[in-house]
Amino acid sequence: MKASAFAYARAASIDHALEMLSRHGETAKLLSGGQSLLPAMNLRLMSPDMVIDIGNLAGLRHISIEDGALCIGALTRHAELLESSEIGRLAPLLAEAVRHIAHPAIRNRGTIGGSLAHADPAAELPACMMALDATIIVRSRCSERRIAAADFFQGIFTTALSADELLVSVELPIVRGPSAYFFREFSRRRGDYALAGVAGYATHDGQLVSQLRMAFFGVADKPILAKAATGLINVTVTPARISDAAEAFGEELSPSDDPQASADLRRHLAKVLFRRCAEALVGLADC
Repeated sequence: MKASAFAYARAASIDHALEMLSRHGETAKLLSGGQSLLPAMNLRLMSPDMVIDIGNLAGLRHISIEDGALCIGALTRHAELLESSEIGRLAPLLAEAVRHIAHPAIRNRGTIGGSLAHADPAAELPACMMALDATIIVRSRCSERRIAAADFFQGIFTTALSADELLVSVELPIVRGPSAYFFREFSRRRGDYALAGVAGYATHDGQLVSQLRMAFFGVADKPILAKAATGLINVTVTPARISDAAEAFGEELSPSDDPQASADLRRHLAKVLFRRCAEALVGLADC
């Protein structure tokens, strides 16, 4: 199939893009890397009247440290995240997750902002934003909003973005002190969307875990934080406690059957990932 007819405009600046979004509203879609939008349009899952190309807005492509946070521009490509020394040093979870995104050709074009705004529930980066407690910055002609990642993703292909808003950057808090991360996913083939996956991040205070965020993707209509993980914070963690928490997490899930996997399979895989993630983050991986 091919996309239905649409008008095309290339934004000359961020203000120009925002002006066009304000004018066209819900009938417009933004084009950054095009790795999610264009296939969806070709399948007629999306049929915008206007496509606004923001791919040349250099002001949205950057990786910097500002006010104690790691700031990433929305047009930063997946490959640039993988190559960045700042990402590798300050957000290694993100670098690890990017290695699992599709294939090199996709990573060379796809952008972090495009992935987050598209909000595919099986995508890696939305879950990473939740695990790392990211703040997502969006802008309209009249205002700027800062949205916690946990509030940004609202359902399948649905976010807190309004029709006249542009995702401009994300901020990741820089954590000082001992920390650990974990990323795994199950897919039928390397590069396929995950049947289930987890992005985990923990900080440690002595022998105890002081913060633990485990964000799962591919098992619900949006990335979700495991509530059961809070039972492993500030306690002596044992294999039995992890096993109990994994079972409790399984009760949190309500996956659906689909052509790729049954609900039971997704729940089973998610519980396996919970145990492996928890064991790795608290130092019990060999138990």
